[in-house]
Amino acid sequence: MVIIGIMAVVLLPKWSGGSGFDERGFRDRVVTALRYAQKSAIAARRTVCASFSAAPATVTVSISNVNGAANCTGGSALAGPDTRPLVVTASGNVSFAALPADVVFDAAGRPAAGAVISVSGLPASLAITVEAETGYVH
Repeated sequence: MVIIGIMAVVLLPKWSGGSGFDERGFRDRVVTALRYAQKSAIAARRTVCASFSAAPATVTVSISNVNGAANCTGGSALAGPDTRPLVVTASGNVSFAALPADVVFDAAGRPAAGAVISVSGLPASLAITVEAETGYVH
């Protein structure tokens, strides 16, 4: 009985998807997308925006077609390294703890405002932070 109990505690979360791997993978992909967005804003000297949506949790990155624009309204999808639109979609039941506001990087790579983005199921120490002064994403 003790062995069965130990096996249940160890194996059940892996079968039910509660191991945290999906959440951590999504978090890491969002960090990468935000870093790419910031660097693209600097390289193209254009405003780049990351928009967040729920159900399923998704991050869509777009670039402004107007030099000096305050947001990406009327812009187009930013092409990722694989030349497809840069969109990060969560798998399974992964979601944001709270739906974050859009992150907007200006042509110098600075965000309009700092941001803290939390993925549900992960500890607060793994929240994504966008620094207000520099745009550094960690």
